[in-house]
Amino acid sequence: MVSWRIGAVLVALAVAAPAWADDAGIVIAIKDHQFVPQEVEAPAGQKLKLVVRNEGTTASEFESSSLHREKVVKPGGEITVLVGPLKPGDYEFFDDFHRETRGHLAVK
Repeated sequence: MVSWRIGAVLVALAVAAPAWADDAGIVIAIKDHQFVPQEVEAPAGQKLKLVVRNEGTTASEFESSSLHREKVVKPGGEITVLVGPLKPGDYEFFDDFHRETRGHLAVK
């Protein structure tokens, strides 16, 4: 009787757990007004966690019209951006405080 309850709990936890591409997420740094790396790849059809770290001395704003996200990243700070599941395509992101700073998320 107890074993079926444990099995039911394990199934419920597996279904409820988010389907991130990787628990650590996709890490993108902002360094010298550049995204590093400037292009990242991710699988289509999965929820994604983007971790954006500002290694600069001024604030930045991670923004993406195609991902419908924008967040300020303090100097030396880090933010998490949750997106997806996404269809295959190219999703641009940029630093709204420094518009020349641009990157791409290639979803395949």
